[in-house]
Amino acid sequence: MRGSSHLAIGLITGVAVGGLIAGVPFSPAGIALAGFSALAPDLDHPSSRLSKRLSFSQNYVRWAFAIVALGLAGYTHYMLPLGPERRMGFTAALAFGLIGVSLQGGSARKLALMFTGICTVLAGLYFGYLWLSLLGTFVALAPYTSHRTWTHTIWAAALWTYIGYLANNTLGWHGVAHFAGAGYVSHLLADSLTKAGVKWFMPLSDYAFKLPLIRTGSAAGNMLEVGICLGYAALVLVLIVSRMNF
Repeated sequence: MRGSSHLAIGLITGVAVGGLIAGVPFSPAGIALAGFSALAPDLDHPSSRLSKRLSFSQNYVRWAFAIVALGLAGYTHYMLPLGPERRMGFTAALAFGLIGVSLQGGSARKLALMFTGICTVLAGLYFGYLWLSLLGTFVALAPYTSHRTWTHTIWAAALWTYIGYLANNTLGWHGVAHFAGAGYVSHLLADSLTKAGVKWFMPLSDYAFKLPLIRTGSAAGNMLEVGICLGYAALVLVLIVSRMNF
């Protein structure tokens, strides 16, 4: 399913959580969190909507490698004497430069996401927020898994919900786990409507649960995704209105 559809379904799910679950406040921040969480499973795809927006620009990654290469070359030239160490220094500088030049598209974005995740982990360690460090670890590692594998499992959904639970305790904002977990699960349910399905219980089982209604990217599939979003929104609206009348 397309990223725009996942985002829409996640936002609608956020409205449902805030409007239907007792004790959970109805808030724009919670709805936005559910939408963000609905995009999180696709961090395993470097071209996903969230991957493009969450990471540092891939151009920064290339510049970082170029700066390291120049720094190594300068240090080697001015600080190291003639001999094996000097040759090794120039070789390392050349290697960093070549890696920076070769990084294109998905590979650069994966590395950029890893840098983003590492920075988040360090921020969590500095402030003493375990949930922030776990979030950073997820962001750093997800791009290096195959698409629709580890991030598309019940275990990943449980971890994401647990991160929300820890954030809930730290920030004192009730409902974080509900919004985060529901948004994440909405992605898995939506992808289960596609022909590829979702391996919810991998690695315990490689069976892909699916109701193959949607062929992602096709004109008919796109129309069906819009219909599902509209139908889901109408259902949530009816349920909330009914609850308010009682």
